[in-house]
Amino acid sequence: MILFHNKREYTDYPFEREDEFEKDIISNSKLFFGKDSIIIDAKKKISTKTFGGSIPDAFLFDLSDIDNPEFYLVEVELSTHSFFDHIFPQITKFFGFFKNTANQAELVEKIFSLVNGDSELKKEFKAYLGDKEVYKFLKDTIENSQNILLILDAEKPELPEISETYFDTWGKAVKPMIVKKLISGSDEIFMMHPEFESIKYIDADGETRPESEKREYSEEYHFDGVSENIKKVYSKLKEQLLVFDSSVGFNPQKYYISVVKGRNVAFFKIRKKKITLVAMLPEDEVRKMLKFHAVKQLSEPVQRFYNGQSCAVVIENAFHLEEISSLLEALVSK
Repeated sequence: MILFHNKREYTDYPFEREDEFEKDIISNSKLFFGKDSIIIDAKKKISTKTFGGSIPDAFLFDLSDIDNPEFYLVEVELSTHSFFDHIFPQITKFFGFFKNTANQAELVEKIFSLVNGDSELKKEFKAYLGDKEVYKFLKDTIENSQNILLILDAEKPELPEISETYFDTWGKAVKPMIVKKLISGSDEIFMMHPEFESIKYIDADGETRPESEKREYSEEYHFDGVSENIKKVYSKLKEQLLVFDSSVGFNPQKYYISVVKGRNVAFFKIRKKKITLVAMLPEDEVRKMLKFHAVKQLSEPVQRFYNGQSCAVVIENAFHLEEISSLLEALVSK
């Protein structure tokens, strides 16, 4: 690839060693993952068999929404590495970790110990947490948000098929991201796709397969491992909306359940202990309709992905669901 910028020619920088790529990712973490992120260099600071003998490259906390933080095991890989001999077994070991509560508890203890023993790291967390307990925050975040961020320097053609084949593991947990480095003399530029802010909301692989080859998803797929409370919240909202308009459709896809009335009017993104509802209305309109639920702004790229002005609403319990029902009724009535 050649990029021209400010009358200079930038060309691809070919990473020869994985540790060099890892260093770029960690040292530029605020650039890649946003100013409200905290990264911990796992290989330098943790020596454990917790991950089946395979330690991730980093632990990443996304605190851009402090009420709904996200946790990622970060694995940085060169595209020249064999997918099935190296990348596949490396990532697969992490799924076992997420299913093992004892290993999760051990990780919480180790990260808590690291934070307490590192004044700068502790200061970073406390800037967001205030008087909240760091240990409880780490425990709750790692229990409720289990993602694997796979960072590559180029596309791996095996990924879309693996994501479809192992849809309940790779398809749900693995978020692929491409980071390229381009250089012109001593200057360097990074290119990233998709942007990190979007990765929580969009299908990172773009669902590029033909319709005839796509997997059929179900509501059961989305609710596997989800708390009973969240299942009941979704069922109640669905039931009330169908009473209001029985022609409304609920269409489970890989990353969400869309609400359809002639077109997609909303998207349910299901997590273990919360629902993020993407509403196809401008943010200011939704804020006027909701008094008890948090409304989150979506970036322009995310709104483009959803094909129109939209925002996100966080639902964590069954309180004040009547205003969510009213919002859904307004969406299908448009």
